[in-house]
Amino acid sequence: MSIDQGSAQIGYGPAKHDPQGLLMSQLARDTLAIVLAGGRGSRLGPLTDWRAKPAVPFGGKFRIIDFSLSNCVNSGVRRIGICTQYKAQSLIRHVQRGWSFLDGRFREFVELLPAQQRVTSDWYKGTADAVYQNLDVLRRHAPEYVLILAGDHVYKMDYARLLAEHVGREADVSVGCVEVPIGIASAYGVMALDDESRIVEFAEKPAQPKPALGRQDVVLGSMGIYVFNASFLFDELIRDAADSRSRHDFGGDVIPYLISNGNRVFAHRFVDSCVNMVEGRPYWRDVGTIDAYWEANLDLAHVTPDLNLYDDAWPIWTYQEQLPPAKFVFETEGRRGVAFDSLVSGGCIISGSLVRRSLLFSNVHVHSYCSIEDSVVLPDVEVHRHVVLKNCVVDRYCALPPGLEAGVDPVEDRKRFFVTDRGVTLITPEMLGQDMHHLR
Repeated sequence: MSIDQGSAQIGYGPAKHDPQGLLMSQLARDTLAIVLAGGRGSRLGPLTDWRAKPAVPFGGKFRIIDFSLSNCVNSGVRRIGICTQYKAQSLIRHVQRGWSFLDGRFREFVELLPAQQRVTSDWYKGTADAVYQNLDVLRRHAPEYVLILAGDHVYKMDYARLLAEHVGREADVSVGCVEVPIGIASAYGVMALDDESRIVEFAEKPAQPKPALGRQDVVLGSMGIYVFNASFLFDELIRDAADSRSRHDFGGDVIPYLISNGNRVFAHRFVDSCVNMVEGRPYWRDVGTIDAYWEANLDLAHVTPDLNLYDDAWPIWTYQEQLPPAKFVFETEGRRGVAFDSLVSGGCIISGSLVRRSLLFSNVHVHSYCSIEDSVVLPDVEVHRHVVLKNCVVDRYCALPPGLEAGVDPVEDRKRFFVTDRGVTLITPEMLGQDMHHLR
């Protein structure tokens, strides 16, 4: 890759003498992104008792929202609003610390948009209402296009390619879509297309989803990503807000209404803008359950993980704590500090213990004679001596007492912890009798 090509990909400017690159760069500058980060994330259970799903730690040092925000910056979309609502303090703190590098003097910003009841006396009632209640913000920045994103998925996507396709098709709305196994499709918006990729049917979370044309095993599912022409969006949000029958949701109300009224609503296939392909398939994860979260994190410890975090051309940005390197101490029989097939973040100390196929976030201290296997340990956890963990997720600020065993006996685990159908054990401070939620 040349320097010019690389700089175009990470949003520092188009490659020279590249008309398409120039167009994409200009479209990105004319766009304002709204990241919807106010959902409850209830399927993650106790992991979202004290934080919004986009604020859940992921990948050893990141938060889930960092992926959507990094995609914006890398794509050249540097005007970003984040709609927050439920349990937002952890998310707000992270954004303030990690995303203040954008410079307002150059029309770059990340702006927090909590539910302030500016337009009505209600909290955000749906995804469309969250944007509607911030119409004054959108109008003040006067974008040509509005990019609406879910803040709770893990993926790498060049939004500039999506914008270019949207403009090239003269679309009113473009909807990002990805192939989803039909067995889990009822959790997504499901669409049907004509030969020109125009959406002719859209059903939000259907009980019996229809498979994609020519396939029986997958559907085309909505990624919760929409591009609107700004003036068109403003009119439609005002119309939807006045409709007492609407739930004021993009997938449930606005998109189906536009399709039924003959507007130009097109699907954008994620494969055409994905930056992280896995054997020809685009990487996209909705880590919305404990099992999916555990599996996606542990995949990063594989020799060749599906998600490439070592890609200099499309980096994932986040708040960087100033931490010392990870340290492994003691080398005597039965007391060696070692880790195999694992990710161990800065500030960790592995003191005479064994870690296998696991991911340890920042500032985890593992005391001697412990065994940690196939587990995800979030930041600031203290693991005291003789602890055994297998197939576990340990929440932030836990202090695991000496001799604790988890993931060994599911029956015993269910008496004190949260155990999923697949046998993954979630441990939180509250389950251990430690009240630490004020630190989340």
